[in-house]
Amino acid sequence: MGFQEKGNGEMGLSGIPLGAKNKYKRMDSELVDDINDALSLQQQEDRRNSTRKYVIACAIFASLNNVLLGYDVGVMSGAVIFIKEDLKISEVQVEFLIGILSIVSLLGSLGGGRTSDIIGRKWTMALAAVVFQMGGLTMTLAPSYVVLMIGRFLAGIGIGFGVMISPIYIAEISPNLHRGSLTTFPEIFINVGIMLGYVSNFAFSSLSTHINWRIMLAVGILPSLFIGFALFIIPESPRWLVMQNRVDEARSVLLKTNEDEKEVEERLAEIQQAAGFSNSEKYEEKPVWRELLFPSPALRRMLITGLGIQCFQQISGIDATVYYSPEIFQAAGVKDNSKLLAATVAVGITKTVFILVAIILIDKLGRKPLLLVSTIGMTVCLFCTGATLSLFGQGSFSIALAILFVCGNVAFFSIGLGPVCWVLTSEIFPLRVRAQASALGAVGNRVCSGIVAMSFLSVAKAFSFGGTFFLFSAISALAIVFVFTLVPETKGKSLEQIEMMFQNEYESQGKEMELGDVEQLVQNKTGLTN
Repeated sequence: MGFQEKGNGEMGLSGIPLGAKNKYKRMDSELVDDINDALSLQQQEDRRNSTRKYVIACAIFASLNNVLLGYDVGVMSGAVIFIKEDLKISEVQVEFLIGILSIVSLLGSLGGGRTSDIIGRKWTMALAAVVFQMGGLTMTLAPSYVVLMIGRFLAGIGIGFGVMISPIYIAEISPNLHRGSLTTFPEIFINVGIMLGYVSNFAFSSLSTHINWRIMLAVGILPSLFIGFALFIIPESPRWLVMQNRVDEARSVLLKTNEDEKEVEERLAEIQQAAGFSNSEKYEEKPVWRELLFPSPALRRMLITGLGIQCFQQISGIDATVYYSPEIFQAAGVKDNSKLLAATVAVGITKTVFILVAIILIDKLGRKPLLLVSTIGMTVCLFCTGATLSLFGQGSFSIALAILFVCGNVAFFSIGLGPVCWVLTSEIFPLRVRAQASALGAVGNRVCSGIVAMSFLSVAKAFSFGGTFFLFSAISALAIVFVFTLVPETKGKSLEQIEMMFQNEYESQGKEMELGDVEQLVQNKTGLTN
């Protein structure tokens, strides 16, 4: 016939080897597969970029309320100089004016936990902005010390709501791998607010004493106006939606905030189980407050960790350092008001810049290493500040050292204890109690902040500025021990996995104790038989 029927190197009717035809088909198929793979990879990359931008936008808008706290901390350090002169108030009244906001904010934090469980995380942030605006306007127009205190009361409640809910919301919408860096956004915005407050002091200090501090306080209202716009951008927390049994809405949010669609159903199932819908017998029907008052061993460990780290953040003296930085620099020898305010701007810039380091490192190195570096660095800087103010007297050398060590203290605070504290307390609690347990942590934070802010000048007067910083240094050293022994690493774990980690740790400790008892019993029996 002139041809053979088969064989890879054999000839077909057209004289073309049969194997060659198959080869061309395989090449076409491989080319199509390569194109499909490239398109799939491009789609995945586009989705990843889109999701990342969306989550970052949500984190930014959710953090706007934290600008208010930071701005108040920064602006009051300078405004109080002019308030004291304009309203003729005493040092005790100054301490009370500054510290009352932190104390009152605990009411907002306490109410914020329950409120966010009822109306949702998003609308709690809106409520925080409205209440703060009322307080800010009252302070701006205050004709007397009493009216000014009423404004501080309202502003404190608004700040309490905002500071408590922002990290929880961000933690609940964030992908696991980026949750740490995203949950540091509220601390970033606190630092931005502090820096803006310092800049506002410097910018308006040349105006008349009756006007300048009012303008300084009025500027603080502006960030909260953007919250209204944010409500049209950010979604509700998927965890809260699941708690309300609005599962389809939660799935829709997870699809927008997770890069891999395949993980959405898995994550949704974890959230449902944690909320008790998939395993309703797991939870008894009892109020959250009762769970917090009579916690299980695992929840007790979470509460000790969360409350402890929140309290150490403040009793190590950061708010005193920031609120009273002009007085600290005066003690070192700075006399001119404009130079005092310029030095505080340097503190604000340092605090803001170093929070960016935390963003970069928190999901790479983890929470615990940053906390250890932070607390060790703070301890050294606080001790050196105390030594500078105690040993070198007033002068240019003392001023330079004081500015250096104060800036060093806020820098170490900003890379660890500042942001990681809020990250941890938004991560470690179970879904059912997360908002109200985090509110307790925020209350502890605000109480400690208020006590330190309201007592700093009196303590410094009794023990000197240097002695007070030695005390802060000792407290910071205790924080090192606390972090090393009690704070777990939560990097890369889902919120539901972190809950199981605490539970499993408790159970494994129980098993180790039981195993130890068995080994001891075996050893005793062996000793008896010998």
